[in-house]
Amino acid sequence: MTTRHPLLLDLAGRRVVVVGGGPVAARRTRGVLADGADVHVVAPALCEDLTDLAAAGAVTWHAREYAPGDLADAWLVHTATGERRTDDAVAAEAEAARTWCVRADDAAASTAWTPAVARAGDVTVAVGAGGDPRRAVALRSALQVQLDTGALPLRRRRPGAGHVTLVGGGPGDPGLITTRGRRALAEADVVVVDRLAPRALLDELEPDVEVVEAGKAPHAHTLTQSEINVLLVERARAGQRVVRLKGGDPFVLGRGGEELAACRAAGVAVEVVPGVTSAIAVPGAADIPVTHRDVARQVTIVSAHDADTDWQTLARLRGTLVLLMGVGRLAEHMACLASHGLDAATPVAVVEDGTLPTQRTTLGTLADIAARAQEVGVRNPAVVVVGAVAALGPALRGEGDTPAVARPRSAAPPRSAGEQPAAPGAARVSTRS
Repeated sequence: MTTRHPLLLDLAGRRVVVVGGGPVAARRTRGVLADGADVHVVAPALCEDLTDLAAAGAVTWHAREYAPGDLADAWLVHTATGERRTDDAVAAEAEAARTWCVRADDAAASTAWTPAVARAGDVTVAVGAGGDPRRAVALRSALQVQLDTGALPLRRRRPGAGHVTLVGGGPGDPGLITTRGRRALAEADVVVVDRLAPRALLDELEPDVEVVEAGKAPHAHTLTQSEINVLLVERARAGQRVVRLKGGDPFVLGRGGEELAACRAAGVAVEVVPGVTSAIAVPGAADIPVTHRDVARQVTIVSAHDADTDWQTLARLRGTLVLLMGVGRLAEHMACLASHGLDAATPVAVVEDGTLPTQRTTLGTLADIAARAQEVGVRNPAVVVVGAVAALGPALRGEGDTPAVARPRSAAPPRSAGEQPAAPGAARVSTRS
């Protein structure tokens, strides 16, 4: 087969003519519209898709049959009328005008071909497969998955504009980060990582990607929030792609809003990649639905280490109460809820290391959960679930309705691969070797 020359075209603002008004013409039209082309459609009638585009002003519709001269000033032509004679005439005019023409009816008679395209950010991969479109689509789909999941080397090699991406890493299991989050990591020059982020993903980074520890533990902050904000801005201004990798979701008790505001105020490009919040996912991993028909129709998420928590209001709320960062003062919190009227028999579950191999659930009630947690050595990170749903786990697993208390454990296993507790005075910046 004759070798074809692959080329990427800048169609922004340039005239592209599509001859034909059916579904094939509509697909071609949407393709060039996505690339910013000035699209003119020549057809006596349009399918529904093209009618909507014309009504919205996205394309210019010439409501008639094709006529010589319609291709004047066109940079690219698509013909998809389904009538051989018309397509031949369009192709002949394009040839005479030295304009590339893509024919839907006869690929062998075309002077240009539309590839199957996979995109990831500013990366574009176009696939041609010897005139076999299904083969090209299959290859494109396989490549798209690898691009989306960061399995291919996406990191930029030439200097460019800096950028910050706030990535929610999910509740702990590295497999629960979004594909967009994994792709951002594959593109990163610098990763600023939290203590509870899925740190096993750091092992997949290229050796010269800089990893900056920004973990926060009680009374042990590697970097202050102000220092993190400055770091993100400085590195992006230096032309680096910076990923701020957090546990859970950046905007659920993760200070992502502060980091977004700092980047925007500094004029730095910033993107937010949402994550699976531990407030919902960790109870789910323990078979505890935070809402359940006829049991709970609302859920309230609270940062339990805040001194000004309004326990009186929380005690009156219906539904499920989820406490994050609340293990250290569990007894105090349960006593506060009880003192403000919450029934002492209310079920409570504490889920440690949610979604990780070391996950463990301790069940009890408002009256006794603190004692049970102390007995088995509950520790952070853990999510506390207060409400009727906390007792559903055993029943949903088919184990009956009796709460079970986990056995004590003698040693604290590591949270995830490579993670160690943050310590005061630890080095603030480290580069993996």
